[in-house]
Amino acid sequence: MKKLTIKDIAEKFNVSISTVSKALNDSYEISQNTKDKIQKYAKENNYKPNFNALSLKNRSTKTIGIIIPTMLNYFFAQVFKGIEKTANKRGYKIITCISNESYKKEVETIEMLSNGSIDGFIMSMAKETELKQDFNHLSQTIKEGTPIVMFDRVAESIDCDKVITNDFNSATDTVKFLAKSGHKNIAFVSTMSNLIIGKKRFLGYKEGLEKSGLEFKQDLVINIFEKDYKKYETVLTPFFKENNIDAVITTGESAAIASMKSALKNGTNIPKDLAVIAFSNGILARHSSPKLTTISQHGEIMGENAAEILIDRLEKKITDTITKVIKTDIVIRDSTK
Repeated sequence: MKKLTIKDIAEKFNVSISTVSKALNDSYEISQNTKDKIQKYAKENNYKPNFNALSLKNRSTKTIGIIIPTMLNYFFAQVFKGIEKTANKRGYKIITCISNESYKKEVETIEMLSNGSIDGFIMSMAKETELKQDFNHLSQTIKEGTPIVMFDRVAESIDCDKVITNDFNSATDTVKFLAKSGHKNIAFVSTMSNLIIGKKRFLGYKEGLEKSGLEFKQDLVINIFEKDYKKYETVLTPFFKENNIDAVITTGESAAIASMKSALKNGTNIPKDLAVIAFSNGILARHSSPKLTTISQHGEIMGENAAEILIDRLEKKITDTITKVIKTDIVIRDSTK
């Protein structure tokens, strides 16, 4: 007969592994009714705790769990590079998991690794997690003693260390940069308007227009919800044809490349007639034609800082919660004059 595990009990009662653990340990955080049911079931089915796992939980594994939404994004690949470099330097191993933007997979990954496999997490939230606004798995993990450092896509309501860029100021500064170059009709193309970072970039764009004495025009803002970047041009070609636009800021490189292709189809010269700037300083920017001016978020530096903060916390070198802001820079290439 298969040995009953804590995961089996969790599935039986449709609760988390941590809830079962607390119920078996008679925690005040769990209702008496739930504790009674779980304890009765465990006793009737001869449940025995895994003492190897328990002892593992109580000692350092010198391993960090990394959870990122995707590896197809150059920015996340750079963050990973920075984390790995710092972890190696300080004698830590890493376990990397991809959430594929799934809330369910993110929750399952945290539960799986919270059994004593790792000492702490470095993570950027899945898109579904942010849209659901359900962060219970994060707060519960921290409450149980496993530290989390969040980067880029962070839950502002969760009290943990964070490494971010100032998306609002970055967008504001970019508009001011374009305005100083003589641009007056600056458009904004977003592929992440439903995410906090996308909203901050949009608000920063509006602030930049105001500070530059330029009128905000709703017609010059477009939100793309199409997941397939290959279809961006279908949306953007009429957008550039129907509006008098002399500069555009996009929230990502794929949208910038599609913007340039759409504008070129309409006979627009880049950068003479249209300047293009994108958030993220990835491979596409350096190999596009013309080469793309970008807002560099310094992903590798972000990863290094996230790893340093987590390891310092694990080694009890810090006690106060830290939010580290990484300064962005505009990397000028051929898509601006």
